[in-house]
Amino acid sequence: MALAEAVAQFTRALDQMARLPGTPALRREQIKLQVALITPLIHVKGYAAAETKAAAEQARLLIEQAEALGEPPEDPLLLFSVLATFWAANLVAFNGDVVFDLAAQLLALAEKQRATVPLMIGHRLMGQSLLLTGDIAEGRAHLDQAIALYDPAEHRPLATRFGQDVGVVALSFRSFALWLLGYPEAAPRDTDDALKNAREIGQAATLMYALAHAAIPYTLCGNRAAAAAHAQELVALAEEKGAPFWKAFGMMNHGSVLALAGKASDATEMLISGIAAWRTTGATVWLPLFLPHLARAHAELGQFEEAWRCIGEAMTAAETTKEKCCEAEIHRTAGEIALMSPVPDGAKAQAHFERAIAIARAQKAKSWELHAATSLARLWRDQGKRDKAGELLAPVYNWFTEGFDTLDLKEAKALLDELT
Repeated sequence: MALAEAVAQFTRALDQMARLPGTPALRREQIKLQVALITPLIHVKGYAAAETKAAAEQARLLIEQAEALGEPPEDPLLLFSVLATFWAANLVAFNGDVVFDLAAQLLALAEKQRATVPLMIGHRLMGQSLLLTGDIAEGRAHLDQAIALYDPAEHRPLATRFGQDVGVVALSFRSFALWLLGYPEAAPRDTDDALKNAREIGQAATLMYALAHAAIPYTLCGNRAAAAAHAQELVALAEEKGAPFWKAFGMMNHGSVLALAGKASDATEMLISGIAAWRTTGATVWLPLFLPHLARAHAELGQFEEAWRCIGEAMTAAETTKEKCCEAEIHRTAGEIALMSPVPDGAKAQAHFERAIAIARAQKAKSWELHAATSLARLWRDQGKRDKAGELLAPVYNWFTEGFDTLDLKEAKALLDELT
């Protein structure tokens, strides 16, 4: 059934039920349908859309009313899935404090119930919350726990209840965590597993999720062909399913690939359209990742006012929403733009690069640290401070144990060879 058609059918059934005299059996059925309405709404309207939040609020109200009448739902996961929807709405319209608090509440509730599914969901939500707010290693540890609890045979049917398959979601986010923590070979392995599993499951919502998040580590690892292919597949699938939220995500991913490939004009067009479409669904998450790509593309076109506006927006977003996981890269990009300006500002660039390194070190984000150390070493080389540049970059590069054929490590190695 198409997602939009599912929304129409569930809504029609709920309208008819509202006209019938209330009985315990009817109320049970009403709760099931109201909870079932949330998943297609997520994919048609978006997680943070008013319609999705209203459907979740109504489901919570119906469950509370039934409990007050001494008729708690037979399935304790119904309330859990509704609360997870509130968490998702705050994740997508990113509010770091609320996301963390809700994840903590859900994990505490899960630990009280001692049941596998709530624990798996609780660790997944806590993992994503910690990762995006910049506690990357701790976030990865929770995602590891969610993946360890996941049993495909038992848990794949839950995809319709929780929007998409829990295992695919946990792998998708762990892939990003692994890249950030400095494991650029392990990261795409998780991505490939997530995609393979999503294709096997055959649920469009899970596949759209996997494609959207697969493009991120592939872009970061420098595999632009794979990233672009996933982004284009996502846009096509989202168009077919009438899912503007996922289409916007695909456009932003594709725009980022174009920006990194030096196609600044196409990149700005794609990113501006994608970000505008993203915001119409109520979403702001991931903008601290995508806005620096747009800023860089603007700078390459000589549009420095626009470039600095994008950097300012990204910095404000990271600061106000607490979405800190890409903060180091925002500052590194600001440093690069300072050097690209008509009057290059080396002091400003150095300050941004040093800030990026400090943030990356605090977050144990070795890959962002390598980006920033490479940028600063390059600046110092150009200023004739070759020894200082080598002393900065060598220990960061030497920390890595894998991924030596990825773009970042090859660039760092070439620079080190030049400095020694």
